[in-house]
Amino acid sequence: MTHGLVGQSAQIASIRRLIEKASRNRLPVLLLGESGTGKEVVARGIHNANPRGAFVPIDCGSLVGTLMESELFGHVKGSFSGAAESKRGLVELADGGTAFFDEIGDLPLEMQVKLLRLIQEREFRAVGSLQWKKVDLRIIAATHRNLQAEVVAGRFRQDLFYRLNVFAIRLPALRDRKEDIPRLVEHFVNAAERAGLPGIEPTEELMATLLAYDWPGNVRELKHAIDRVSALRSEGALMQMSDLPSALQYHQSAAELQRLSGAIERPEEALPEFSLAPPSPVISLPDSERRTIASALASTGGERAKTAQLLGIGRTTLYRKMRRYGIE
Repeated sequence: MTHGLVGQSAQIASIRRLIEKASRNRLPVLLLGESGTGKEVVARGIHNANPRGAFVPIDCGSLVGTLMESELFGHVKGSFSGAAESKRGLVELADGGTAFFDEIGDLPLEMQVKLLRLIQEREFRAVGSLQWKKVDLRIIAATHRNLQAEVVAGRFRQDLFYRLNVFAIRLPALRDRKEDIPRLVEHFVNAAERAGLPGIEPTEELMATLLAYDWPGNVRELKHAIDRVSALRSEGALMQMSDLPSALQYHQSAAELQRLSGAIERPEEALPEFSLAPPSPVISLPDSERRTIASALASTGGERAKTAQLLGIGRTTLYRKMRRYGIE
């Protein structure tokens, strides 16, 4: 799987086709999408589909200060204070291969000019040198920013944007391809096991939580969640929802409370009525959930089967919540 992408959604199938097309030539590629959507995975996929030379990632956000140009293009001995010897830059290391400029939107304007020349003339000059060096490389750039808006705002050069935007690939957010989550979970579980972490068997409850969440951090956030669950789980122990990152726990509790509250809007004739106390801005989410369950139990005379039916949840889930909140 040279493309490195996991999933069977229509969006991923389309990106696989674009990776194959982009790999046939050395034209610049621009990868667009939110943080965590897998832009470096796609960049490596393009490189690996037609491998030549090295793949050199360049984090534009980490290039700061006076050493930025030296990091990119290298320097000659004595060109500035502290330059005790000559050094090759990242661009020269990518000669013959692929230079991946991650978060290109963070590159300062003065460096954008130098990158534009690199793309147009296929040459660069090290700091302190009078000689131009020719290079043969593929340039792939990625950003989570709207570069057209950055151009309008004067933070990104229009000519550089046009040079990079020859072959653009937009990566979808994970919330827009949730059908890929089960395959991604399996992939990350297997990767965690290969790294020596205990294997986990996702329960239906866990998978339902993962599918319901919108994943603002996208695939990267999902990987971290699976790694966390694997790291916290002892060999042979049952996985607990409390092993999930706090953002998912809060989302799950909020969703369950919404479902519990919604149950009172669809009462069935065979079931007793119960009311939910007016929400207070100072009541926490767990308190609200505990009060709702206690109210439902009171209205059914403590009959747990009817309580679960009234709340629209399974009995196992009801028992777990009762234990959590100390409800007898």
